Amino acid sequence: MNDAIKINNLKKSYGTHVVLKGLSFCIQQGEIFALLGVNGAGKTTTLECIEGLRKYDSGSITVNGTMGIQLQSASLPGHMKSLEAVKLFAKWNKTAVDKAMLDALGIDEFAKKQYHQLSTGQKRRLHLALALTRNPDILFLDEPTAGLDVEGRLSLHQQIRQLKADGKTIVLASHDMAEVENLCDRLAILSEGEIAFIGTVGQLNETIGKRYNITIQTEDRTEKYESDNIGNTLLALLGQYKENGETVVDIQIDRGSLEQHFMKIAKGA
Repeated sequence: MNDAIKINNLKKSYGTHVVLKGLSFCIQQGEIFALLGVNGAGKTTTLECIEGLRKYDSGSITVNGTMGIQLQSASLPGHMKSLEAVKLFAKWNKTAVDKAMLDALGIDEFAKKQYHQLSTGQKRRLHLALALTRNPDILFLDEPTAGLDVEGRLSLHQQIRQLKADGKTIVLASHDMAEVENLCDRLAILSEGEIAFIGTVGQLNETIGKRYNITIQTEDRTEKYESDNIGNTLLALLGQYKENGETVVDIQIDRGSLEQHFMKIAKGA
């Protein structure tokens, strides 16, 4: 596949504080790619450098295609109507209003509502419509479903999948690990200004190992354990409980979640 975005040895500092320590990675055309990191890892700075919103110190960024950016919030005037905002952005971008795109996002439902009257979900859809006004090749989504109810999240996820099917490259910033797991082809985890991991969710699981979470409940207490070898660990634990004369009333076993894997890598574990 061809690269939509290529970053090579990207560095950025704020005074003496080094934020990006020479990032190098590629985002492929037509994929949904998540950039993750705990606060202070350099995720926001990286995205802003790619988007052209922030200058970087050295390195290079190559973007093959036009970009559209959906931010969490917008500085639209509260009295501006939704359709007025779409028309304004279309005029700025010297393009016609895409009626099919507005229909797909359900903008007609609140086209005549003022911005301050919109619900969180309606604002998210309007922000996405504004980002799509110029029919970009690459779309940046910053926490696109934050604050949405379950129905709103599912609806927006479907729209994001459709955008991918239409050939868009989507760069996603999200704190919702379930969202990342459901939507993304690949993800990158930043840790202290460096790439700690890049690959698929399956490759992330393989990198961490087949870690299992074990919860054992007796009549008196509940204990939690972690293990890479579920069989040997369970035999040893059950033998220990039997030797201590404790009756096991329940056992729960699950694989570590994407969120647990993310935190281990993001914190350098």
